[in-house]
Amino acid sequence: MFRKVSSSLAWWVFGSIAVVSFSFMLWAARTDAPIMDELAHIPAGYGYVHNLDYRLNPEHPPLVKALAMLPVLFLNPQFPTGSAAWQSQVNAQWDMGAAFLYQSGNDAMAIVSTARIFPIIITLLALLFVYLLARGIMGNWWALLPAALFGLSPTVIAHGHYVTTDVGAAFGVLFSLYFFLKYVDDPSVKHLWYAGLAFGVAQITKFSTPFLVPVFIFLAFTLWLRNILVDRPGMVRRGRTFAMRALRWIARLALIFGIGYIFIVYPVYFLFTLHYPVAKQVADTTSILSSVAPGLTPAGETCRFIGCLADLDVWMAHSPVLRPFAEYLLGILMVLQRADGGNTIYFMGHVALSGGPLYFPILFLLKETIPTLIIVLTGLVLGAWWTLRRDPHGRTRMERALDYVGVNFAEFSMISFIVLYWGYSMRSPLNIGIRHLLPTIPLIYILAAGVWKKWVMRISLPSGDVTLASLGLAARSFTRAAFKYLVLIVLVLWLFLETAFAAPYFLSYFNEFGGGTWGGYRYVTDSNYDWGQDLLRLRSFVDAHPEIQKIGVDYFGGGSPSYFLGAKEVNWWSARGNPADQGIHWLAVSVNTLELATQPVLSGETRTASDTYAWLAAIRPPAPGMGNVPAPDYRAGTSIFIYHL
Repeated sequence: MFRKVSSSLAWWVFGSIAVVSFSFMLWAARTDAPIMDELAHIPAGYGYVHNLDYRLNPEHPPLVKALAMLPVLFLNPQFPTGSAAWQSQVNAQWDMGAAFLYQSGNDAMAIVSTARIFPIIITLLALLFVYLLARGIMGNWWALLPAALFGLSPTVIAHGHYVTTDVGAAFGVLFSLYFFLKYVDDPSVKHLWYAGLAFGVAQITKFSTPFLVPVFIFLAFTLWLRNILVDRPGMVRRGRTFAMRALRWIARLALIFGIGYIFIVYPVYFLFTLHYPVAKQVADTTSILSSVAPGLTPAGETCRFIGCLADLDVWMAHSPVLRPFAEYLLGILMVLQRADGGNTIYFMGHVALSGGPLYFPILFLLKETIPTLIIVLTGLVLGAWWTLRRDPHGRTRMERALDYVGVNFAEFSMISFIVLYWGYSMRSPLNIGIRHLLPTIPLIYILAAGVWKKWVMRISLPSGDVTLASLGLAARSFTRAAFKYLVLIVLVLWLFLETAFAAPYFLSYFNEFGGGTWGGYRYVTDSNYDWGQDLLRLRSFVDAHPEIQKIGVDYFGGGSPSYFLGAKEVNWWSARGNPADQGIHWLAVSVNTLELATQPVLSGETRTASDTYAWLAAIRPPAPGMGNVPAPDYRAGTSIFIYHL
């Protein structure tokens, strides 16, 4: 009875965390302008569900985009399928987004706000699976700790309410890993199907989730190898048994992957390519892959890896049966090409094509809240200490490792995914936001919470006769445990307050080490700080200042300044010079644009002098220090700097 009541209370606390997280996301969803990637994802998703046509945004899978557009169908907006962006251009997602949201007579914010409903729901589902995965490891109450860290994370709240794929990827990884572990624990036919279907769902969230394939193969190999090492005395005698186990694992993995691709990926892509003309798909695929290195293989030559896949993709696009898989493969090839190409970013005082291997570790330290860092880093240090110290039972490191994998396979699976994913990400030149780490962040929270549970609940009870000395030792042990509990409670309350004070500027959140929400732009921008979310706040600023008759706007994002500001907006950029020379005494510039324009470029990189806003720096000299830009007179939200000239 007590256990049932305790479980019910834990679920009520979880529900409270979910309500707070939902409230923060809803607040931001109603006040943030369309961000950069929504300009592409929204028209693409509407094309999927309204026209059953996948010609837009093939570099991302459909799940989040399609679900986001389901409620938008009830608004019955005008979808400009007669435009060149739809009819003749190749993957003209940005032009189609501008036409759909701002040039077709639709209410842009009604579409955007409605579209953000399902991403919020997906984020809450991810929160649920954080709790379920942690609950199986550490119980009802301790599982609330990683749930709180995830649900109250400014980064999760920021990206959880946008029509993008990042939190969707986190959900996909959690969902797939949860059911894969269920299958490992109980390899029944039912759990095999659950694992396969969950894997398939993960594959249509983001093209980082195919990374689950090598991870699952590695985990299966680890289990197989552990069985061999544990049974070393009979290894030769039982060689055939181990070979059979290896074949069974290969068959199981093939079934999991096959179920996912055949029963989830294929039907979804089949549906959304149903009205995508074959000739158009072939032409689009050929055009896109011609620019993917090394491109399509010329006639008479032998293809090489990526080139072979590109050739195969075009061949499959011709087939009415295989073209859904062709569209899926096209997306993977586009992502591989983009990951190799890098992106121009501002990071730690310089403009470069890549942030380098330290990009993600530094971002994690600057963007996570300090209480979360204390919990995570304490968990990391304690976990490393317990792993490296001498074993009190005299076991070798190999024996300890084998015992750990056998007893704590769920934690080992999460560690494996984190290490492999971070290792790949740190080597990739595509460093454009902490959002790319979101598939690993909930797993980090779960592992840290598990270490804290072991540490807090280490209570030493003396054996033997009860004496005053033994009672004193027990009392001190309980006191230390109570103090650790208190510290943990204070850290979670601190996290809540930190997030509440950042609202609704969650995207721009940096901790105090990173300059805070209002100063983080000095370290890094792009989707870490400025993604165009403050355009509505610029409109509010202009409305509150009737003396502004005209304002030059150099904006980075998915909004349309002319749509939201009307006749008062004048499109501006650095090379046009000082707008005051043309009688325009107000200028608004996105801070991402300012950083890219004013900060030093690394050796070997170039920038046109007219794009450096030198004239603005001359009349508003930046303060000394990393990342300082011409000081604004006002700011719209956190990311749009306003100058009265």
